[in-house]
Amino acid sequence: MSAARRDPAVRRMAHTVLMPGFRGTGVPPWLERAIADDGLGSVLYFAPNLADDPAGLSARLHALRPDLLVASDEEGGRVTRLHAATGSPYPAHGELGAAGDLARTRDTAEAMGRDLRAAGIDAAIAPVVDVNVDPANPVIGPRAFGAVPADVAAHGAAFIAGLRAAGVASAAKHFPGHGDTRTDSHIDLPVIDIGTATLRARELVPFAAAVDAGVDMVMAGHIRIPALDSAPASVSPRAYALLRDELGFGGVALTDALDMRGLARHTGAATVIEGAARGAVAALAAGADLLCLGNPYTAAVDDEAMFTAVRDRVLEGVEKGSVPVARLAEAAARVERLLAARTRT
Repeated sequence: MSAARRDPAVRRMAHTVLMPGFRGTGVPPWLERAIADDGLGSVLYFAPNLADDPAGLSARLHALRPDLLVASDEEGGRVTRLHAATGSPYPAHGELGAAGDLARTRDTAEAMGRDLRAAGIDAAIAPVVDVNVDPANPVIGPRAFGAVPADVAAHGAAFIAGLRAAGVASAAKHFPGHGDTRTDSHIDLPVIDIGTATLRARELVPFAAAVDAGVDMVMAGHIRIPALDSAPASVSPRAYALLRDELGFGGVALTDALDMRGLARHTGAATVIEGAARGAVAALAAGADLLCLGNPYTAAVDDEAMFTAVRDRVLEGVEKGSVPVARLAEAAARVERLLAARTRT
């Protein structure tokens, strides 16, 4: 066993920065060990996890670590995990944006947040603050508040405020903006050919507003903007520097799911697990704090195998120096601060 794997402090930090999904409506043994023994800091629910007793499942997870961050993609409209069987009772962002009523947006998010809290869910991976400027966009569309940066910014801030009022953490996505593309990053790597002036005047406006509104997390997308970097934002040091230095974000930088084909196209990985493992090291080294492993149901991979491979590759990265210990410690500290803040709400 390598020195990094033997060092309990390094192992705990590596577990702190991982956000795995898992199969089933119970807590699998590997996940129980990761939380109870190694300090895993967060998990991400998908619809099949919530098919039985969401509150009971969350209670079992929180019993293993009271400050564990239990998260779920909950946007309203077509993107819901908690209400997947019946459809979300809440409107999509696009409907809220078209109505133009900021109070309604805030109230919708607060009601959604209360549902999440009742199910023991601590964080919504929302809102979507992409500016949907391309009407042929195959993945954003009605998930966005609209095509006008100032309007998206205002509704995004209202949504964050509503979640906070319900005691739920928020995550603005997909930094630095997934609205001007006809490529779905789940399938391939979107390339957005805009200049940095357009990026600042359009895509970044809602993210800046989200930061000002106190968003807890910002999710970096698998999106390449050549004017910014040759690498996708999720693994781009320049993208994270933009988020930190220009937008002033001090919270948790979360990656989009590492099992997505857009990232695999960049890393050249031939398998889902290898793509996630390579992506994890690259994202962490670039400046990410929390690594979303992805959906074990859609990826058709073994959940434990995915988690183990990514964790071991992160530890190997520390051992080989591709992920400096100081960078891992910085990321883990940001996540731990978020967990501590959640326990006080």
